[in-house]
Amino acid sequence: MFVDKTRPFTVKAGKGGDGALSFLHEKYVEKGGPDGGNGGRGGSIILRAVNDQSTLIAYRHVKKIEAEDGGKGQKKKMYGRKAGDIYLDVPVGTVAYLEPEHTFVCDLSEAGQEFVIAKGGRGGRGNACFVSSTNQTPRVAENGIPGEEKLISLELKLLADVGLLGLPSVGKSTFLSVISAAKPEIGDYPFTTITPNLGVVYLDNNINYVVADLPGLIQGASQGKGLGLQFLRHIERCRVIVHILDMYHDDPLQDFKDINKELENYGFNLIKRPMLVVCSKVEDEETEKKYLEVKKALEGQYDVLPMCSILHEGVKEILYKISDMLHEAEYFPLYEEASAEEKVYDARKNLGDEFKIERVNANTFRIYGERIERTYNLINLSDDEGVLKLLSILRNLRVDDELKKLGAKDGDTVTLCDFEFDYYE
Repeated sequence: MFVDKTRPFTVKAGKGGDGALSFLHEKYVEKGGPDGGNGGRGGSIILRAVNDQSTLIAYRHVKKIEAEDGGKGQKKKMYGRKAGDIYLDVPVGTVAYLEPEHTFVCDLSEAGQEFVIAKGGRGGRGNACFVSSTNQTPRVAENGIPGEEKLISLELKLLADVGLLGLPSVGKSTFLSVISAAKPEIGDYPFTTITPNLGVVYLDNNINYVVADLPGLIQGASQGKGLGLQFLRHIERCRVIVHILDMYHDDPLQDFKDINKELENYGFNLIKRPMLVVCSKVEDEETEKKYLEVKKALEGQYDVLPMCSILHEGVKEILYKISDMLHEAEYFPLYEEASAEEKVYDARKNLGDEFKIERVNANTFRIYGERIERTYNLINLSDDEGVLKLLSILRNLRVDDELKKLGAKDGDTVTLCDFEFDYYE
């Protein structure tokens, strides 16, 4: 089964292991001191492009993929075990999106290319890391950082040099079967091709290229009619488009205009790609006459060549013409890459970005923000020293001053994640 799109599913990286809070106690060691080790890093989830897969069927029914957490730190300064990463093998040409906004994340267009879609959390530091000249016996250790959790979807956009386009039953599949070893289904009825077919063309002088035969398009394909919208994504990477017209149709020129309109509406610069117009089924005087009419109407805009696939007439000329067009064709990236800008962090300038406070009700306030929540997750609150450290951080950030500005009174409740304390001026 050809599956080229998945439903949104969750990927969750592993949490970092907690650092250990431990002191060395051995019979012949006079001053053991703190010896808590660091936690191990949580497992990441990595997308990897491979050549031995052609569809996304492996992820058809997936709802959640979760990596292991890192091991906890141990006494005697032993580090926790690092969790193994999970590799999601996908076909070359897979694009990942962040849902529900459907935001582009990465394009895996080369075999072996990898992308960390969910990064594992860093392990927390054990109390051995907090020894200082003023604190020889620290009773504080860090928790591991939670791993990233994202809702993603995958789409496969085939890697083909040439895309065959046209209305249903114009002869695209027959043409592909003649020029390559592909065996697409061929029939005299609409939508014979219901999934894309790929074929490799081999010419002299070691020239070869990949051709994609896509399901036939109809008017309104870019809005979802027929099979167009479902498979138009596979032509987004094609550098050359071969537009096949059936000379047995009443008005091939109108067919040409209709399909080009759908390409323009779909976007991705498809209408700007080099296009070769092929008039198929040129077999008698009547079809020859229509071919000449099409060629005259499009003269100066597109190259127009005749063909009869069944008799193999005109096929070789078309293949070499496509090769010449590919040699000169530009590369159209699917997504414009944003230029990287170097950013310098100024702690004083960004102090206000550390946290935000909202009033939940008359007597309750909530502290939130990515950076303050990250700091909170690091602190082990199982010991009084950990609680004091958290309160000290909040005091240094002047959280008390912000609460006062918002009208907090003695005895009001303040929450930070799942930690709760009373406010007193």
